Amino acid sequence: MAQTTRGRTALAGYLFLLPNLLGFLAFTLLPVLASLALSFYAWDLFTSPRFVGLHNFIALMRDRDFWYYAYNTVFLMLAIPVNILGSLLLAVVMNQKLRGIVVFRAMYFLPSIVAGVGTYLLWRWIYNPDYGLINTIIASWFPQWLSDGIRGLGVEWPPQWLTSVTWAKPALMFMSFWTVVGGYNMILYLAALQGVSPELYEAADIDGANAWQRFWAITWPMVSPTTFFVLTMSLIGGLQGGFEQAFVMTRGGPAGATTTISYYIYNHAFTWNHMGYAAAIAWVLFAVVFGVTLVNWRFGGRIVHY
Repeated sequence: MAQTTRGRTALAGYLFLLPNLLGFLAFTLLPVLASLALSFYAWDLFTSPRFVGLHNFIALMRDRDFWYYAYNTVFLMLAIPVNILGSLLLAVVMNQKLRGIVVFRAMYFLPSIVAGVGTYLLWRWIYNPDYGLINTIIASWFPQWLSDGIRGLGVEWPPQWLTSVTWAKPALMFMSFWTVVGGYNMILYLAALQGVSPELYEAADIDGANAWQRFWAITWPMVSPTTFFVLTMSLIGGLQGGFEQAFVMTRGGPAGATTTISYYIYNHAFTWNHMGYAAAIAWVLFAVVFGVTLVNWRFGGRIVHY
């Protein structure tokens, strides 16, 4: 009788899991395996796929554009440490017991829940060189002698933010800071900070520790598991990201300066109809993400204090 009950319970559990399993097979596992098979073919969507073996991968290793766009991807990821530090410091501020602090938390979190396209259109207006907010402030607040001095150093001023090879990537990095710093990373850090025992800070106060010493000796070690998780997810997101910003704001320009690997995959697949080559790039990207994640788990875990 007990075995029959356990069998019925197990059957009910499998039936509850079945819809999710079928969805995973139909919309995740099978397309992933199909893309792996497609990476060994040349296919333009209009003719029959033609088997080319490892040709797509060999051509990819010799593709200068791919390496330049990989450089763009890594360059944009330089904003990750700044974003993480900004989220942590903002979480420390938002963890204070002040009247109305919930309102400020909601205000800082708001950019992360606004639709991406709307955010990018807003920042495209902010970066407009003729009537955008930033260049308007520069023209109004910067004295002429300072602007002339910057130009004298050979720096384009005021910046042509999204149409200049020099300024396009920094512009996207600054926008990502505004979008990310008060988002989910701040919430994770805020939850971690609220789990730190107040007795640790009280003991540090008794010992005469200042604010920086309390942060370095207590706050930083206690939130290190959260930092490890945030860093891992940020690295994965950074390697896979950059498509929406490039598509909406710059179309990958100027001169490919904001094209990332993900946008390069899109161009090959849906602009130039090189489906096999796009699949090969996607699998190389998967290998890189997998390798970076393994290395991070192997060595990044050393910063975690349990």
